[in-house]
Amino acid sequence: MSSHNDLPCYQHQHQHQHQHQHQSDGLRPAGFWHRLLNRLSRPAKQAILLLADALMMPVLLWAAFNLRLDGIGLNFLPNFPHWPLWISLMTPLLFWGLQIYQAVVRTFDEWLLERLIIGCSVVALLLLAIALFQLDFMPRSVPFIFASLLFLWVWGSRLLIRQVVRYIVRADRLRRVAIYGAGTAGRQLLAALQATDDYLPVVFVDDARELGQTTVMGMPVWSGRRFQQEYQRLKLDEILIAIPSLSRQALQDIIQSLESTGLHIRSLPAVTQLVDGQVGLADIAEVDIESLLGRDPVPPMPELMQRDIRDQVVMVTGAGGSIGSELCRQILSQQPARLLLWEQGEFQLYSIEMALRPLAGRTELVPILGSILDQARMLSILHSHQVQTIYHAAAYKHVPLVEANPFEGMETNTRGTYLTAQAAQQAGVRTFVLISTDKAVRPTNIMGASKRLAEQGLQALAASSSSSSSTCFCMVRFGNVLGSSGSVVPLFRQQIARGGPVTVTHPDMVRYFMTITEAAQLVIQAGAMAEGGDVFVLDMGAPVQIRQLAERMIRLSGLTVQQDQLEGGRHGIAIEYSGLRPGEKLFEELLIGNNTSHTVHPRILRAMENRKSLAAFEHILTQLTQLADRQDQAGLRTLLYQEVEGYHTENGG
Repeated sequence: MSSHNDLPCYQHQHQHQHQHQHQSDGLRPAGFWHRLLNRLSRPAKQAILLLADALMMPVLLWAAFNLRLDGIGLNFLPNFPHWPLWISLMTPLLFWGLQIYQAVVRTFDEWLLERLIIGCSVVALLLLAIALFQLDFMPRSVPFIFASLLFLWVWGSRLLIRQVVRYIVRADRLRRVAIYGAGTAGRQLLAALQATDDYLPVVFVDDARELGQTTVMGMPVWSGRRFQQEYQRLKLDEILIAIPSLSRQALQDIIQSLESTGLHIRSLPAVTQLVDGQVGLADIAEVDIESLLGRDPVPPMPELMQRDIRDQVVMVTGAGGSIGSELCRQILSQQPARLLLWEQGEFQLYSIEMALRPLAGRTELVPILGSILDQARMLSILHSHQVQTIYHAAAYKHVPLVEANPFEGMETNTRGTYLTAQAAQQAGVRTFVLISTDKAVRPTNIMGASKRLAEQGLQALAASSSSSSSTCFCMVRFGNVLGSSGSVVPLFRQQIARGGPVTVTHPDMVRYFMTITEAAQLVIQAGAMAEGGDVFVLDMGAPVQIRQLAERMIRLSGLTVQQDQLEGGRHGIAIEYSGLRPGEKLFEELLIGNNTSHTVHPRILRAMENRKSLAAFEHILTQLTQLADRQDQAGLRTLLYQEVEGYHTENGG
């Protein structure tokens, strides 16, 4: 597996290559002129333009006289003393006052056009006033001819400068791009790209019938079919998808159609993320692979989101973790009276508190540094704050680490959950929701087995409680969450950025994926439907083959998978198979049996599974304590074989 220790070496290599490229550019004229342009300050560039205009003003006025008098020569000159001097001063000073010289030449926008029209009109009126009072000085039509020539000079010179600069840059490093989508966002993106020295927009791609065989802002619009047939002759470097209103499924369809091009594909975020509705270069990002793996989410049911939260006192254990922190954000959106952040790690607690403060509004945030194994402190906190709902996300979740430290995993995940649940019951907490995992189903690792025992502990407590005063216990089971710590997606991104290889544990490994936001919302809604001892299972959608995920991320980066690379093609990224790690399974499951029922939410199922009695579960805890005292790992695995349904240790499960 790649490690973060590789990064400094990669960065040094990248910097060396970058320096070498600049050294070689010194031999190229384009590289020289490009660096010269970059060295000029803004005032220096403005001074050059002002000087060029000042020198050109007498020539333009002379040309206006010659056009009016239908002659060419020095005999056709203004009859006014020192006219070259004052015309060279008057017009540039007026343009300076109108901030025409302060405009960036490469933007070339409507603002500059408006200022230029105003400036030329004022110059024409001034000259006309002089003509009216000095009839022997110039004919009255000359000011208008001069204003026209002035407009053509300024506009044409800026256009020429722009094209020359873009040619110089193009010879150096301009990236040729296609923009997918010729709507408002696409046009705004085109304007933003044209204002830079980095991109050369070449074509719009859009299947809208009204745009077929047309041009938008001077750029041709191609249909998707034509683009697929002819994109190679455009010699593109990149495709930018500029349709922020697309659904996930529509975005998937477009990207799937573009993957075969082998070009780097990037996109704009969803329209809800474009705060001011304006598109800029900063909005362009790598294709959100998380959204491609996920589905269009079902809108949360407000009554379920609010039932256990609105105006109540809520606690999240493990608040600094990836799941816990997202739960906190979703909980704050429902406006609880108070939110308690229980976290063992000091830095994690500090970080999540700082991140949540701007979102808290009228909700009181209470950071609590503590261990879930400290039942007395937990009970004291629950009593003093009169907590009504607990979302229990505190756990050790990293499979290989828990496999290497089995008793620590059992102590936190199983005993810690049980102690917290007992404290909640004694404090009169109304709802207790355990965040579980698909690895608890027929587990092949200590982490999964510890979570399955945690589930059974809650079920045993629920079954033994009196109906009049019991805490409502439930657990929510789901698979991999995109964006969580340990997720393969950020790891693959890092490995691709380093030039590979991308490490996949096994070519046949399959996983379920869900976005972290959807998972947190479904956890809250499932908890609101609990009746006591429920095991809720989230609909994770279709499973994803990890090898195919790696290949897709490589191709979306504009690179090729090394085994598919053709001779002379782009740089290939290798995929290496590291083998299953201790405790890993090829396929994860969400259900132990087939006995499930639907709920009011289309993506939440209720599972009916075997339960243990409270006495039987507490006997298991006693045995775990004895085994931990002896550090008897063989005895621990024997106990798990006996007590956890489906537990086995063969890789491949």
